[in-house]
Formats: sequence, C-alpha cells, structure tokens
Amino acid sequence: MTGSFEPEVAAGVCGLAAAYGEGSARPTAVLETYLARIEQANPAIHAFVDLDIEGARDAAKASSHRWASGLALSPLDGCLVGVKANIAVAGLPWTAGIGAYRDRVADRDAACVARLRAAGAIILGTLNMEEGALGAVTDNPWFGRTQNPWRAGYTAGGSSGGSAAAVAAGLCAVALGTDTMGSVRIPSAYCGVFGIKPRYAAISEEGVMPLSPSLDHVGVHARSAGDCAAVLAEIAVPDPASPNAPLAVLDVTDRASLPDDVRAAFVALVAAAEAQGVLEGSVPLDIDLGRLRRRGLLISEAEGFAEHAAMLQARPDGFSETFASMLRWGAAQPPAKLAEARAEIAAMKERVEVLIGDRLGFL
Repeated sequence: MTGSFEPEVAAGVCGLAAAYGEGSARPTAVLETYLARIEQANPAIHAFVDLDIEGARDAAKASSHRWASGLALSPLDGCLVGVKANIAVAGLPWTAGIGAYRDRVADRDAACVARLRAAGAIILGTLNMEEGALGAVTDNPWFGRTQNPWRAGYTAGGSSGGSAAAVAAGLCAVALGTDTMGSVRIPSAYCGVFGIKPRYAAISEEGVMPLSPSLDHVGVHARSAGDCAAVLAEIAVPDPASPNAPLAVLDVTDRASLPDDVRAAFVALVAAAEAQGVLEGSVPLDIDLGRLRRRGLLISEAEGFAEHAAMLQARPDGFSETFASMLRWGAAQPPAKLAEARAEIAAMKERVEVLIGDRLGFL
C-alpha cells in the first residue's frame, strides 16, 4: 500500500522546506497531493479518523503567501502533520480512541499542536490509535483496525498505529504520537519509519488525554531522523545537556529474540554511528525486561482508571470490556504493590543514568 512517493512527498520535512525556499514547490499544491493520497489509500489503511480539509487549505494558502514573501515562520512552515487522536486538535473529535468520548470536540489545540501551528505547520487531522493508548496493535473496537501499509492484514503496531502507518504510507510528512511503554517506538518499528520518545517533559503534555501521567511522553514519527529532529526543534523544550554530547547504546540484544538479519542491521547501524562520533560505545544492560514491563502495565492500568473513572461510571457502554477490565484490575491492586512497582522503575532509571554518565542520552 505504500507504493512510490511523488517527489514532494518523498522530500519529507527537511526536503519540503528546501523546495519551498527555492520556489520549486508550494504548500497549496503539496497539500492537494497529500489529500489525494489520503483519499486513495486511507480507506484501506485506516490511519486518519478525522480530517480538517477546509482548515488545512486555509493554512496552506497562508503558508504559500509567507514563503513567496520570504517570511516563512520556520522550516516546518507548510509541513503536513497528522495528530494522534488523544492529542487535542481544535474543532475535531478528541476521543483517545474511546467510544465514550466520540462526541467530545476539542475547543482548543494541545500545546504541542499549537506550537506546530505557530511554526506554520498544516494540521491535516487526527489519527487512529489503540483504545485509550493501552495496547500495541491498533485494532480499535470503535474506530476500526489500522493496517500495516506494507502488507494488508498485518498490524501497524500501537498504540500510535495510525500515526506510524500514515507516515509510512505518505499520508502526512510527520505525525505526533504518544509513548507510555513503547507506543511510538513499536509502531514506528513495525511500519519502517523513525520514531522518537524524547526525555520526560521535553514536549508539553497539556491538552493530551493521559493514560499514565507518570510514564506518558509525546513523541514524533517521521521518515528520517533529520525530520524528527526538525520537529523536535520547534515543539520541544531544549535539552539542558550539551547538544554535542554523544549518545550511548543500551545493549539488550542478548535478551531479545531477533532474526539474524535484524540483529545484523542493528549492529551495523551502531557501528556506523560510532564511526561518525554520534555514539560513544555500547553499555551492556542486564535487566529483566519482562518484569519491568509488568510493573509499567500495573502503573498504567491504575493511573488509567483514575483518569477515566468518571466516564466509566457515566458511559460504561463506551468502553470495550477488554479495556475496562484492565483499568479495573489496576484500580483493584493493593497500594503497596503499586508503590513497589514505582520504586522498581525509579531504581532502574537511576541505574541507567549512572551507566550513561555524562552522555546526552541513549538509543
């Protein structure tokens, strides 16, 4: 379903800015190319759930005028963006993939969306997701199943499955997602695009319906690392660490069952990054990933129940039994068990911080 991309779609975020600057492309025309792709491919992929075509066309006209006048607001001016359905987009349904919220319309943009608009980006609409952001396949009981654009019948991953699928299929240049326990990284990997979960609080969560406030992040999906960086430069709070500090790789490959070709590709990527001075070695990390995952799920389910308790009582028919039962299970766990889970995750965070030392972060 991905097919070949038109030049303006293949250009991505950074390429579009260059084309706009030299006058070889105009946001109004590029928008129509993307809308045509959405019309053709979205019925099969089911990535977008709501579109703001009129608003996008107005924004594209304004962006075209700015570029023609030499007054572009940023490198994102005229960039085509999709937004996960748990992130508020003014005038569109703000559902978080939950049927009980299908009639709620956002009265203003989330902070991260507002920053995109201030940078001149064109917001196309909202994207499908796992119900409540709790899951990894984006087979939503209320809004449909998102298909992997590389192969029909295969999952796009989740919970930001619509975001990754839309980027991979060329339905938008970049998409916002959220990540609590892999919800940007998993679908990005499944769909063959770049996805980043930045450090805590790097991107404001104001106007984002949470699953787990203590674990949630807003993240970015794009078709290149450079495109991700361009978006983060406009919507994220600058990292207080030196931007030139190298990264580290936490090596957990011996704890994962990987096909030989996937393992080889990962090792080659790390070696190339080290050769370029981007990475400063690997840090072996011997941890029980399964145990930490279970602790994170407990926290997510308990905090998710607190977020949705009122609506669960008012509109129980708007929650699938699977989602509701997970939330109720989390709420029923003893406080001591929840405290233990938080302590284990905090201890692992401290351990990782010691391992990476003065490095900027880790991959």
